[in-house]
Amino acid sequence: MTELPTADPGAAVDETDRRGRWRWRWAWGWGGWRTEAGRLLEVTALVGLVITQPLLDILGRSPDFFLFHRADRGEILLLVALVAVLPTAALGLVGLLAGLPGRAVRTVTHSLTLGLLAAALAVQVGRHTTPLRGVPLLLVAGVVGAAGIAADRRWRAPGRVLRLAAAGPLVFVGLFLFASPTGPVVLPRGDGGVAGTATGSLHPPVVMLILDELPLVSLLDRAGAVDADRFPHFAELAAASTWYRNATGVSGWTPYALPAMLTGRYPAEPFAPHYSHYPDNLFTALGGLYDIRAEESITRLCPPSRCEQPVTPEQGMGVLARETGRLLRQVTAPHDSRIDPEDSYREQTAEEAGIDAAEPVPTDPKFRWDSLNVNQPARFTSFLNGLTPSQRPTLHFLHLLMPHSPWAYLPSGARYEAPEDFPNEGDGWVDLARARHLAQLGYTDRLIGETMRTLRATGLWDQALVVVTADHGVSFTKGVQGRGEDAIRAAADQVAWVPLFVKTPGQRSGQIDDRNWEHVDLLPTIADEAAIRLPWRVDGSSARQAPRTNAGKVFYDRPSQPMPITGGVPAAPPPAAPHPLVGTTVGDAPPGGDARVGGLDAFRHVDPDEGLLPGMIWGTVPDQVADGTELAVAVNGTVAAVVPVVAPDPGGRRFAALLADDRLFHAGANRLDLYLVEAGGGLRHLTIS
Repeated sequence: MTELPTADPGAAVDETDRRGRWRWRWAWGWGGWRTEAGRLLEVTALVGLVITQPLLDILGRSPDFFLFHRADRGEILLLVALVAVLPTAALGLVGLLAGLPGRAVRTVTHSLTLGLLAAALAVQVGRHTTPLRGVPLLLVAGVVGAAGIAADRRWRAPGRVLRLAAAGPLVFVGLFLFASPTGPVVLPRGDGGVAGTATGSLHPPVVMLILDELPLVSLLDRAGAVDADRFPHFAELAAASTWYRNATGVSGWTPYALPAMLTGRYPAEPFAPHYSHYPDNLFTALGGLYDIRAEESITRLCPPSRCEQPVTPEQGMGVLARETGRLLRQVTAPHDSRIDPEDSYREQTAEEAGIDAAEPVPTDPKFRWDSLNVNQPARFTSFLNGLTPSQRPTLHFLHLLMPHSPWAYLPSGARYEAPEDFPNEGDGWVDLARARHLAQLGYTDRLIGETMRTLRATGLWDQALVVVTADHGVSFTKGVQGRGEDAIRAAADQVAWVPLFVKTPGQRSGQIDDRNWEHVDLLPTIADEAAIRLPWRVDGSSARQAPRTNAGKVFYDRPSQPMPITGGVPAAPPPAAPHPLVGTTVGDAPPGGDARVGGLDAFRHVDPDEGLLPGMIWGTVPDQVADGTELAVAVNGTVAAVVPVVAPDPGGRRFAALLADDRLFHAGANRLDLYLVEAGGGLRHLTIS
């Protein structure tokens, strides 16, 4: 008889043990996940304070950032999600991976993460509340981070507070979407206002070119006329149009200035320059009778029902993420830096955008058409290509960020590269900033000439109402450089007064009109010339009406807070006398020490056909070189510039020089020499490294 097998008592014990261990691991795992969730909430709270809040605060106050880069709603929401979620998710994943070797490693990793985030937060708080910068601030932040690590290891209370604060990122996102000036760009509240009505049967084409950051005084010569030697095409425009010499902008900030120009109303609220906030504007007024071809930059006043904005390769999530990353580096840096999304508003060139201007070569032999064709701002090229007659009256509109910084153009149209951290204030720096501004204005003059040539070639010049102006100026006065309230009070002649040229249909000769013009007069004037009745009240008055009897003007640094400004047509500042060494040929000179110079590689391989020249040099000299010492910069043996050594700053004892005359360069290798200028005018050669 075969015996039946019996159960192995050991096997039963093993099975029970396995089940027990499984249940124990499950129970431990559930508790572990609860612990991990708590840790993730702590990280979320600190990431919200270090990254989410400061970035969404800056971007929420800068709707023009998204408008300039033509971001749609989906892209903005995706960027917000990345800012609010991605850093936390990345740190959470690092924590989970750190738990693989064991609990001890995971615990230490979490404490270190909290310590680093606490140190990063201390850097931001310290930079805003203390004079500490650089290494001292990092040392203090390190102490704060170490204290955070110790607190996490020793007490539970800080962790509980952080877990409650984990709701912060949701609050920051909500404020961005529903309470910030950028909110309406994401969630528009309307689709434009009511169209104007016709007051006649003649509706001429309207061509508007709005420049940016251009003071009237930059164009003037000593006699108060447009400097025809330096800016021949602006002078040509003045000779063929009505020049309103006493014209002033409304605000030093484009998000307020341009809506005022296109609505006829003074700034009343700190709204985004978006059609949902300004439904009654030029585009909606003319939209019923006119076709609209609009190239906006940092505004979106033309609603989709009137015009669709073109999309270029420089738009989309790639550029948004890149520029947001740059802002984050500035926000978390232990030193002062200009944190402004406006710094990313560089006009993309036609070559970068893949646009072919398809224009003939000008007859001016000094005009490097190849360089202009490559470097020409893409939106300007699109604007030119659209200047063609049509059956329906058409509004051709371009807001071009020229000669606005960043400054990157020489008068010929060639581009140059320069560091982004140059100050715009202080001895030497203000003069350099103005020189770069004037060089870019020289190139802007070329664009004005191309606009006029194209209008004449297509037959639009005689038919059209042509308006060329700027939204605001900028001060290059030492101590009050820029466009803020101090600059307005001390240098209103540079910030408020702007060029304004209006050529009416059929106008043959130039006129000067010194009436008290404010830019809220622009829309009523255009409406009258276009035979359109505006269906809303405006603060300005048409140039067809009698001039204002009151000489007073107002300017807005902040909406609803007008600042009175006085004065009439400004005079140009006295031109700086050229240094006697500029343009001279230099030979051998005794040694005078050494200097470090950036951008040397560009001198070794110059190809003018690429449209890029080494038009700027910068560097440092030894500490023993006194402040204000003059340096002569020579290109291929000819002195191109003489500049001072400025007082030391975090970048060292620095100097920088603009080499605006591209005739100094030739194809291939070019020689750069640097000399100390002695009190008696002698030169001592510096060895460059």
